Amino acid sequence: MQNKPLILITNDDGITAPGLRALITIMNKIGEVVVVAPDSPQSGMGHAITVDNVLTCNAITIDDGPQLEYTCSGTPADCVKMAVNEILNRKPDLCVSGINHGSNASISVIYSGTMSAAIEAGIEGIPAIGFSLLDFKWHADFKQSEDFIKNITLNALLNGIPEGIVLNVNIPKLKKEEIKGVKICRQANGYWKEIFDKRKNPMGKEYYWLSGEFINKDKGQDTDLYALESGYISVVPVQFDMTAHHMIQKLNAWEL
Repeated sequence: MQNKPLILITNDDGITAPGLRALITIMNKIGEVVVVAPDSPQSGMGHAITVDNVLTCNAITIDDGPQLEYTCSGTPADCVKMAVNEILNRKPDLCVSGINHGSNASISVIYSGTMSAAIEAGIEGIPAIGFSLLDFKWHADFKQSEDFIKNITLNALLNGIPEGIVLNVNIPKLKKEEIKGVKICRQANGYWKEIFDKRKNPMGKEYYWLSGEFINKDKGQDTDLYALESGYISVVPVQFDMTAHHMIQKLNAWEL
């Protein structure tokens, strides 16, 4: 690549999150970087967009890197929309989202703000990748995965990502030398069994904390969860056309 690619970076943990800062460092070695990220944590927002409130977006300087950075008051999907429509003067060659603090494997892809930002970029016709590390700690060690993230990104730029598809990359919490490699996978069949912790405040009013337990219903050895448990980085191609094409013929047989 003679000319540096334009790379849009966003996340759902916020502009100051260590995972985002680590991703900026990696992408600065590859291309021209513009960052548009939420001004506060937006985890679990899914593909929410702001329609009932104003949005603000301001230039910000956090470190002395060459990247341009903007902080947005909206959701991760808002950040991508703002970048494409108001900030960038040309279409990015790639959008990368993350590095998320915690897993976005299996059904968590549905709830993830990190992946929704990548999907929004895909909807805009921008090749996109969401990166997540299986460590929820704020000061997780992102350096162990830097070379893998760089290699995946370079391959995406070289080979291209087909229109309508984004990549969901999850990285196990391991030392670099312990990571066995990269596996291309399918999304495991699992779900979250919700638990609501019911409490009362000092005034006697009831409130709830949402928690839960992840249930893996999938015993296949070609899934993202199996790869991660086996010490591999998982890469799942995700499509945002949610049509169940196999059901169309059956529905046509109904007397509608």
